[in-house]
Amino acid sequence: MTPDDLVLTPLGLRFRRRLYPCSIGRGGLSHCKHEGDGATPVGVLHVVGMFYRPDRMARPASWAQPIGPSDLWSDDPDDESYNLLVRKPYFHSHEVLRRADPLYDLILITDWNWPHATPGAGSCIFIHQWRRPHFPTEGCVALRRDHLIDIAGKISPGTRLLTRARP
Repeated sequence: MTPDDLVLTPLGLRFRRRLYPCSIGRGGLSHCKHEGDGATPVGVLHVVGMFYRPDRMARPASWAQPIGPSDLWSDDPDDESYNLLVRKPYFHSHEVLRRADPLYDLILITDWNWPHATPGAGSCIFIHQWRRPHFPTEGCVALRRDHLIDIAGKISPGTRLLTRARP
């Protein structure tokens, strides 16, 4: 473990000797993640991408990619594009990345079940903005907007997200 790891603790997300309050999945932490369980997986995940809304914020890092109006994320385990970025028109189950609310204005993409997804093992775990303090997610890790932007400006591709079962 290094100070540059994002470490999920019972008190929040630790990064560079600072603790950031965060939310996790409504299903808690799980060693056996599956699609629809609402759980945050236990393990070592890596940040492999960063997307942001250029109409709502400045580019948070040089490697961040803009979210376009047709960008979606497939969460259909029966489709060959499961757990990948797809674009409209897309007729399978998916998440809209360009949302009306601010939750996905900035998204850090992890390598959970990616890039070669196992059907049913759960779609991508994002790190994104929370709805409100400690409001649970569908399995992602969520942070206050200013904290998320701060972290995004300091990480690089491959940064580790360490999640472990809480005692």
